[in-house]
Amino acid sequence: MMNEEVDQLMGNPYVETLAFFSVAILALIVFLAIFELVTKYKDWEEIKNGNLSVAMATGGKIFGICNLFRFSILNNDSLLHSLIWAGFGFVLLLVAYFIFEFLTPYFKIDTEIQRDNRAVGFLSMIISISLSYVIGASVT
Repeated sequence: MMNEEVDQLMGNPYVETLAFFSVAILALIVFLAIFELVTKYKDWEEIKNGNLSVAMATGGKIFGICNLFRFSILNNDSLLHSLIWAGFGFVLLLVAYFIFEFLTPYFKIDTEIQRDNRAVGFLSMIISISLSYVIGASVT
């Protein structure tokens, strides 16, 4: 009975859009909090202080996460499956972040971004955005 009511509600495109939007916003907040835990700086404090590099890196993460949701929503029939695939994509983005840090032995990504090295901030943004398309294209 309950499943039938939920299915009927989700059959309404306005309700369905609101549901996907709400879940994506909540997941975005959670995923950004996880990213903040793995970086050495506080994103929103640095952005408040005018650190453009942190703003670019964070913006790339936001775009990347939302882009993963775009692909997962397009390729899945249910809200739950979309969330699972977006979460899996987020884990891959997080792994990519650590790989990026590992592949740059000459300097520390977090340290350079915190110092407002805009070249590193821009590269971090582009990597997040680009890989979100690669990961998203493989979402089923």
